[in-house]
Amino acid sequence: MTETSDIPMTEDALCAFCDALPGAVRSQPFGPGTEVWKVGGRIFALLAPGSGRVSVKCADPEFAAMLIETGRAAKAPYLPRGGWIALGLGALSADELAHRLRESHATVRTSLPRRIREGLG
Repeated sequence: MTETSDIPMTEDALCAFCDALPGAVRSQPFGPGTEVWKVGGRIFALLAPGSGRVSVKCADPEFAAMLIETGRAAKAPYLPRGGWIALGLGALSADELAHRLRESHATVRTSLPRRIREGLG
């Protein structure tokens, strides 16, 4: 029997997860076809539906580089710097992907000016 934690996250589940993060706002600033989640006006996740991958920000650029070097992640398209990585939805368990999404959200939120963070609730 497969444990729930080993099951990959679907695109629909990813969208619902990101939508539920505190202060998260979903939009399509790059036009239809790319879902973007922001917190405090800054991007923390990008998903091109049907691509099978989501781009997220790591707290530590060196850790992001290690994930890329070991094949756990790829370079995030259009986001070459700052610890951004692309994660395959089918390559990670739902638990691991949820962890990376929460980390990206927290990393971006922490980098916001205090007055904006406090306004998010």
